[in-house]
Amino acid sequence: MGFRRGTLVTPTLPGAVSGGGTGSGNSGLRRFSGVFAPHKYGAVQSGDMQHRELGDTGLSVSEIGFGSWVVGTDWWGDRSREEDLAMVEAALDAGITFFDTGDVYGHGDSEEILGEALAEHREDVVVSTKVGYDFYNNPQAGHGELPKRIEPDWIETALDRSLDRLDFEYVDLLMLHNANVEEVDADVLETLDRLQESGRVEAVGWALGPSIGWLAEGEAAAEADVDALQTVFNLFEQEPGQHFLEQIDDHDASTSLLPRVPHSSGLLNEQVTPETELGEGDHRAHRPEEWYEAGWEKVEQLRFLETPDSTVGDGERTLAQASLQWLLYHDAVASVTPTFRSPADVEAWTAASEVPPLSDAEYERVQSLYRENFGIDRDDGMDALRTSVDGEDIEAAGIDAEPAAY
Repeated sequence: MGFRRGTLVTPTLPGAVSGGGTGSGNSGLRRFSGVFAPHKYGAVQSGDMQHRELGDTGLSVSEIGFGSWVVGTDWWGDRSREEDLAMVEAALDAGITFFDTGDVYGHGDSEEILGEALAEHREDVVVSTKVGYDFYNNPQAGHGELPKRIEPDWIETALDRSLDRLDFEYVDLLMLHNANVEEVDADVLETLDRLQESGRVEAVGWALGPSIGWLAEGEAAAEADVDALQTVFNLFEQEPGQHFLEQIDDHDASTSLLPRVPHSSGLLNEQVTPETELGEGDHRAHRPEEWYEAGWEKVEQLRFLETPDSTVGDGERTLAQASLQWLLYHDAVASVTPTFRSPADVEAWTAASEVPPLSDAEYERVQSLYRENFGIDRDDGMDALRTSVDGEDIEAAGIDAEPAAY
């Protein structure tokens, strides 16, 4: 199911939100396992990778996905086109079947590279792209945000250009890229419905960012029952992800959550340590130093996750894998997209699909630490959530965060 035509309005802001997750790794999962996993509308061999359904579309996605913002750009490492292609190939070899890109990534380069890499696998993969930024008429200034265009004609034009670069006849999932709630009106909904009817788009969604927040937008997406909602969500940054999970449940929506930044910019995969020097162009450098200093203390309190509870199986997990399993504990999460920087990352983190899931006790122990801020009583420099409605959404949700103006 896509947007319910005409139902998207600025939602009535909800009351206070209780802590904790909205699902258990042991109940209600739209999950497929085994050597032969349902994929798209058939079955393909994908090794030990687990799959879940995207919304109620019938599309099956690998629970570890490939975020293609690392392809065709230099914000997460300087790689050649050949190296980018090799990383996508490594993802395919590891059983990844969900690939997420966007037209603005590398100003089209990401889509071109991904389309080339997946040309011989088109019917075996689920591909998502995003539209909403006008990079055609505006130069990129560092990591700054470009002007947005969400109007109907632009959405259709941008999609057609994306399809040309991908060399695809259709995309499985089209997401509006960082659209404000007031920008997604009845005309936009009508356009998305029409694109689905034309066969150029299979499912529709809303990608939130670039910074953390956007509660009004996520609430509207859940109320409209979009197929997918992408947001920053990880063990250290649980809001607004937990709030969106509750909204999906409250609206009885089939919306799937697609978490990004699952390793909290290098903390939970331990790629940013006290010895790490982040270069000027490294996208992780936008985090304040206080955030990393507090994060390193929190990491040490999570070491228990590396030895799984005996109730969920034998073996070990890396902290990076455990962080992905923490997200997959939630029923509404369909696929998690780590920021892969090398084929070695792909191999290590896709293996998260094979390690024991978190037990209820492990999950609750994490949540207990989170509720107490891991015992750290000082400012970490990351206490604001972005808002497009002057913070009314944050206040109504009862979340203890300062509004960051948009």
